[in-house]
Amino acid sequence: MYRERLTRLIQAMKAAELDAMALNPGPSLFYLTGLSFHLMERPVVCIITPDEKPLLILPELERSKADASDLDIKPISYGEDESSRTQAFKKSTTLLRLNNRRIGIEPLRLRVLELRLLETAAPKASITPGDAVLSSLRIVKDEAEMSAIRRAVTIAEHALKATLPLIRLKMTELELASELTLQLLRAGSQPDMPFSPIVASGPNSALPHATPTERALKPGDLLILDWGATVDGYISDITRTFAIGEIDAELADVHQIVQQANATGREAIRPGVTCQDIDRAARAVIEAAGYGQHFIHRTGHGIGLEGHEPPYIREGNTQSLAPGMTFTVEPGIYLHGRGGVRVEDDLIVTSTGGESLSTYNREIEVIG
Repeated sequence: MYRERLTRLIQAMKAAELDAMALNPGPSLFYLTGLSFHLMERPVVCIITPDEKPLLILPELERSKADASDLDIKPISYGEDESSRTQAFKKSTTLLRLNNRRIGIEPLRLRVLELRLLETAAPKASITPGDAVLSSLRIVKDEAEMSAIRRAVTIAEHALKATLPLIRLKMTELELASELTLQLLRAGSQPDMPFSPIVASGPNSALPHATPTERALKPGDLLILDWGATVDGYISDITRTFAIGEIDAELADVHQIVQQANATGREAIRPGVTCQDIDRAARAVIEAAGYGQHFIHRTGHGIGLEGHEPPYIREGNTQSLAPGMTFTVEPGIYLHGRGGVRVEDDLIVTSTGGESLSTYNREIEVIG
């Protein structure tokens, strides 16, 4: 699998006129090699070129990972002396003849630490963004990737079902977030979860990326739970909105509007339509109801090895959907000082439409 992915990467690099790709630890390196390293003070960089075996610069204490890999990788290790790092980078770029060459990087991943080491080792090289090349490989998932995402969704939904009976009045957001995290682990999620669960109640639910606080749940609150699991490095990301006791009529109406926007967005998915078409379909429902100004984020984002990755379901993105793309549909309405509603599902584009992997009840449920 990894050899095939490396072959496709090299083909894409040639088309983009890149002579090398330099990757530090993260999703793309894992996708291409299956290798995982901590992002730490000791730099790790894998350099991939069309004509040579991948070269891995890494600290001596991590060398056994490279030696155990099924891939034919050339490790260049260094010790604790910082000067040995510089020497390892210089040796690597010299072996690969990277001076005066174009080296692709991931701007959102490569740190200044690794960048400066590359620049010092190959001062005449042109270091340029290569994220579009990597995205073109990762954006369509294969069967193994889709299977992992499906399992991550199943685990997340099982964890929610185990958590809901434990919710009670006066429970704090932090207590609920802790319980949900525990249930995710018990259900089978890897400890390295895609993100810390968002638990937002009452006025806090009007903040799309709220952080759980010591606020206690109160009657009349809207409660947003946004959570996910990780399986084999692949993630799920789901949101449901609940009512703590009886909520006022407008908040109940807002939930119905968001639920309809979610359904409309999901129904618009099929190969060939653009990402912005899905955003427009969901957004039109909320705008028609008079709440357009309160839908303050894009309709969705890709999921896979990262919680946010292409394709981005937003206005202005004219990328066409293709079978195997995986992303969220998560419209929301946020009323400052009162509360917010979001309903989020994980979707796979099929040959005929969109399949929702998340199936948990989208109707508002009353707790307490």
